[in-house]
Amino acid sequence: QAQLAESGGAVVPVGGSLRLSCVASGLNFNSAGMAWFRHAPGKEREFVAALTWNGVTAEYGDSVAGRFTITRFNPKNAVYLQMNNLTLEDTAVYYCAADADSFRPFIRRAAFNVWGQGTQVTVSS
Repeated sequence: QAQLAESGGAVVPVGGSLRLSCVASGLNFNSAGMAWFRHAPGKEREFVAALTWNGVTAEYGDSVAGRFTITRFNPKNAVYLQMNNLTLEDTAVYYCAADADSFRPFIRRAAFNVWGQGTQVTVSS
């Protein structure tokens, strides 16, 4: 059974930095595109960032481009989200997601079909 486990959520001040981690199990991580989404209270789920299975192509949501970086380390079945210059609007539950077993060479946001439980990020003023 495919599982994704996020960690690293915390309370951070405005302008601070945080790194989220996600470890996958039960799926072929080496062939999976990986992504981060977030969901803030009263808002729709928002795409944050994604990375193809080979790490060649990355895509970012408009609100985080230039501040967040997604990376992956296949030997540890892990994907990371480095978040810098955090703002109050970044407060949300962050979810890791996988486009499993695809070897897809491009990002297809609708294809992410394996989800973690989420980790809370709170940016405080």
